[in-house]
Amino acid sequence: MSGIHSLQLIGSKSFGGAERWFQRFSLALAEMGNPTEIGVRRGHELDGDHWSDLIRHALPMRTVWDPLSRFEVRRLVRRLQPDIVQTYMGRATRLTHLSPAGNTVHVARLGGYYKVDGYRHAHAWIGNTKGICDYLLQAGLPKNRIFHLYNFAELPVPGLPPESLKKDLGIPEDAWVLMTPGRFVPFKGHRFLLEALAGLPAIVAGRPVWQVILGDGPLKQALHDQARASGIDERIVWAGWQLNPDAYYRLADLIVFPSTYAEPFGNVIIEAWGYAKPLVTSASMGASEVVRHEEDGLMFECENALALSQTIERALNDDALRQGMAENGRQRAVREFARDTIMQAYVELYHYLLEHR
Repeated sequence: MSGIHSLQLIGSKSFGGAERWFQRFSLALAEMGNPTEIGVRRGHELDGDHWSDLIRHALPMRTVWDPLSRFEVRRLVRRLQPDIVQTYMGRATRLTHLSPAGNTVHVARLGGYYKVDGYRHAHAWIGNTKGICDYLLQAGLPKNRIFHLYNFAELPVPGLPPESLKKDLGIPEDAWVLMTPGRFVPFKGHRFLLEALAGLPAIVAGRPVWQVILGDGPLKQALHDQARASGIDERIVWAGWQLNPDAYYRLADLIVFPSTYAEPFGNVIIEAWGYAKPLVTSASMGASEVVRHEEDGLMFECENALALSQTIERALNDDALRQGMAENGRQRAVREFARDTIMQAYVELYHYLLEHR
């Protein structure tokens, strides 16, 4: 199979979980020998030095309907003539309308339950969960052009975090470290996490409990206010958004993922497995599809702070349970979510689409 030339397009202003996946995917595709170029929104965070040797194209992407932005996307595609244009989320997808006379295949990749009307003009659709694919089918898109491919998990070599990280963060050496990454938006469920921490004993199994939160977003001030009002702020480390959270995953004793039911997938789940870390997660749409309760994760009812608190306490009190979940999760990551496996499936799909265009 020869390398496939693709243009990967995203219209986000700043990094979050989806944007980090976009970055990891594009770099992995290029590493496999596929010429890969990216298009990002001009003048925003992604329009920076995050892309190794990939060619970056800055596009206006001002609004989802802006005719000038649509023209610039079409002009770029006409100039590059890639085999594949893969778009992410609504803005980039709505602005990508290819000439019927061209040979480029437009693939819309969906990581959420977006309004389908803005995606119908694509040639094919990839859903990163089976639930999203079912949703697209129910919306009337043709079954033979809907494809399911999960995100991949990183499989880092096991190891400890930097020796001074706990001290640098002000966390006692003997403390449990709970770690939660995620953008500060409602469906990530941070307010339920804070409610759960307020109801959780400060000491569990003889060790103080501390929480590290990675993220940023519009709810930042409200969450800080909630933590202070609940008297738990002194046991929380607000570490901000981390483009590379490796050290924090290594530091964690338990990964806590408190999203509401609206969470479509959640890379945190497979990242926890990749790092062989025990996982506590809400029974969101994505988690319910992939997590096996009490085998590779503990699930609790969404938006139920008491259930979350009790589940965290149970996990911290049971060494065998944590170890078993961590080992089983790592096996799932290797078997089902390994980077090489997922990326090869993408390349094979690209070849299939090009053969049938």
